[in-house]
Amino acid sequence: MPCTCVRQTDLPNTSAIAADVFYHPERTAAFFRHPLRDLDSFRAAAREIDFSAEQRAALVAALGPRNPGSRSLDRLAEPGTVAVVTGQQVGLFSGPAYTAYKALHAARLAAWLTEQGIPAVPVFWLATQDHDFAEVNHAWVFDKHHRPHKLEMRRSAGSQPVGEIALAAPPIDELRASLAGLPFADEVASLTAAAYQPGSTMGRAFGDLLHSLLAKFDILQVDPLLPAFRQLAAPVLRSAVEAAPELTAAILARNQELSAAGYHAQVHVEEQTSLFFLLENGKRLALRRHGSEYVLNGRRFSSQELQDRAESLSPNALLRPVVQDSILPSAASILGPAEMAYLAQSEVIYRAIPGRMPVAVPRAGFTILDAHSQKLLDRYGLTLTDFFEGEDSIRNRVAARLIPPAVAGALRETADTVGRAVDRLRGELGTFDPTLAQALDRSARKIRYQIGKVEGKAGREAMRRDARATEDAASLSGLLCPERHLQERLYSILPFLARHGLGLLDQVYEAIQLDCPDHRVMVV
Repeated sequence: MPCTCVRQTDLPNTSAIAADVFYHPERTAAFFRHPLRDLDSFRAAAREIDFSAEQRAALVAALGPRNPGSRSLDRLAEPGTVAVVTGQQVGLFSGPAYTAYKALHAARLAAWLTEQGIPAVPVFWLATQDHDFAEVNHAWVFDKHHRPHKLEMRRSAGSQPVGEIALAAPPIDELRASLAGLPFADEVASLTAAAYQPGSTMGRAFGDLLHSLLAKFDILQVDPLLPAFRQLAAPVLRSAVEAAPELTAAILARNQELSAAGYHAQVHVEEQTSLFFLLENGKRLALRRHGSEYVLNGRRFSSQELQDRAESLSPNALLRPVVQDSILPSAASILGPAEMAYLAQSEVIYRAIPGRMPVAVPRAGFTILDAHSQKLLDRYGLTLTDFFEGEDSIRNRVAARLIPPAVAGALRETADTVGRAVDRLRGELGTFDPTLAQALDRSARKIRYQIGKVEGKAGREAMRRDARATEDAASLSGLLCPERHLQERLYSILPFLARHGLGLLDQVYEAIQLDCPDHRVMVV
């Protein structure tokens, strides 16, 4: 199971704040309670947790129905046990592959903390309260040729929390057809079909599938829509409503601090921004704050009215992690790059309400290759970062490797000879007439362009003669960078399991390096 590392800063769309969290945490120290990710930081975060026996008992009781027979739940019931928390939106068929990597990272870190004398269990927060159905109603998989396929549940959901949306014809048959020909396709499709049963919901099915895939890691699941968790969250939400003007002012000040440090504010906030949604009649409705009142479609609520309805409130993106880590004994949170940016804003809320904050840990990331694909990369001299330029660029690179050596040598020799001749002539013309030297530069660019054009034509002719190379370029692009995304950000984990078997999850778990923030390319 060889792995190579790619720096996060070499991946597309890595923000400045994420890059510094990864590699220069001292630069972002002002925005996190525990800026480092060493054992001392985890110990400090654990010491800050002051969970009464009553709080712990209520939490364990709330977790019981979703996690029956869990040893992790028994351990969490013991005084002093902390949580390593992660989570994700409840996307169709488990969402992007990094969902599984987050969960495995939480399990790996919890095991390590326990070995270091900090008893810990992994916890997965099912983001069932979100209401953007378009973000969770689809999944991407690949077929045996690494061609991407988008599977989708088509229905209108309005403002309903996605976790409560009843399954309407989940595309199980389409999943089976897409995975056909992969060695473990039947097993994976059957597991998925067992989770996505008629009468279930998006939240329940997502959790059931994740539990089936990761059962041996005993990761506790939290569904914040369940009445027991809404009761646990109510005191935190009540405090946030009471302190809303001060919290908003603190967030606005934090956004200015982030901007002054050269970073961005992940969540746009204005003076009227509300930290809350109202759960009412099966919908999650956006509230707008006006001073001490809140407005919703012409209706007005006083701050006290919302406090009285705290169990019917849902937090926004900045308040949500605070609610999570107030009702859980969280010593660490496994987060994606955008979530790290959220937390830099949320830190001011943590400071005001629970008065503690977990260590923010960037999640592990993987690009998974089969041995044959790695051989193709070696044959064509390609690496992961080459694929960020798109499939056309890959075809050109593959084509260049297919040009006969004699032709490629002659083209390079011609280009070098022209370059030397132009340099010699430019020197002579520069002393005679500088304007002629400038004209020569323009002509030289045209000559180099024409030589490059001939090289491109030679490459395309080589590709035409070698149809297998065209297939190789398409297969590699479809696997490594489908739709110009990192595979972990687009594909579900399901096609990888269909190709490599469920044991792949154990291999990923073992490949997670807790002290390394790099993205890992893993050959299975």
